[in-house]
Amino acid sequence: MSATRTAPFVAAANSVRVAVRLNPKASAAGIDGVGIDGDGTARLRARVTAAPERGKANGALIALLAREWRLPKGRMRVTAGVASRCKTVTIAGAPKTLMATLRTWMAGLGD
Repeated sequence: MSATRTAPFVAAANSVRVAVRLNPKASAAGIDGVGIDGDGTARLRARVTAAPERGKANGALIALLAREWRLPKGRMRVTAGVASRCKTVTIAGAPKTLMATLRTWMAGLGD
C-alpha cells in the first residue's frame, strides 16, 4: 500500500524527484495544479503541445518545468515513465534549496 502524499516533490540524495502526469498533444502547454492518483500519489498535472514520439513530449515537459521553476534544463531529466503519462522527473541539486524553490512556486500556483 502506498502512503498518501500531498505534494508531488520528494527530496532524494543530491536531487529532488517530481511525480508528473503528462498530457501530450494538448492545445496549449501549461501546468494545471496537483492531482491525486487512485493509489494516493500526488502528481503535478502538466500538458504540452508536443506529440509523444521520439522523446518530443518529454523534452517539452522539461522545457516547461525549467521555465516555470527558473531552473536550467540541464539539471532535469525524466528518470521513470519515459513512455508513460505518469513520469518521474529528477532535478539535480541541493535538495533543501530545490524543495524551498518548489514550495514557493507551488504556493503561487493558484494566483
